Amino acid sequence: MKAISATKATTAKVAGAREIRATCAGRRSVSARAVPLPDLPYDYGALEPYISGDIMKLHHQMHHGTYVKNFNGLLEKQADMENKGDYAGLISIQQAIKFNGGGHVNHSIFWNNMCAKSDYVEPSGALGKKIEETFGGLEALQTKMSAMSAGVQGSGWGWLAYDPAKDSIFVTTTANQDPLVTKGDFVPLLGVDVWEHAYYLQYKNKRPDYLANFFEVVNWKDVEARFAAATA
Repeated sequence: MKAISATKATTAKVAGAREIRATCAGRRSVSARAVPLPDLPYDYGALEPYISGDIMKLHHQMHHGTYVKNFNGLLEKQADMENKGDYAGLISIQQAIKFNGGGHVNHSIFWNNMCAKSDYVEPSGALGKKIEETFGGLEALQTKMSAMSAGVQGSGWGWLAYDPAKDSIFVTTTANQDPLVTKGDFVPLLGVDVWEHAYYLQYKNKRPDYLANFFEVVNWKDVEARFAAATA
């Protein structure tokens, strides 16, 4: 009887081991791909005197760099938790992923939305027409976007966005580092960072002055390209 029991126990262990191996084989192993800090498309001092080189260097290397570093660490944690089936853990880090991932997404748009003053060209073509139809002209758009962005309580972003469902453009804001997608199925065309680190060294608490000078270095060619891609 003991020999029979031992055989049954061994059979059960083997079956259990096979079940574990099958479960592990059925669960796709997930690994995180590191997100790089993108280079700026211009020198740190290229936006002077509107935005100082010191601010740009600090903003890019330290602030955006920190979001990227934290985002990569969180993606590694997420992959590990997914491989382990730790769903409670996955849920617990989603807010941090939104914050740091949003910081990366938003800044990656922001850098390309600006250019040296010598490269500045007002919007034209389909986007220029849409701005005229929607706001009554570029100056009116800038006034509305500046007012809404200046009114953000604490930290956040101002946006010119495209709504594919309505084929319309509009101005809105997001809090903290929330990307525009958190507000709906909208396409970010132009974003302006109104966290204090984006302007305080140069403008102190005068956010409206910073916003006025931001529009002196908007890369409307990039905004037009985003609009063309969104409406294609």
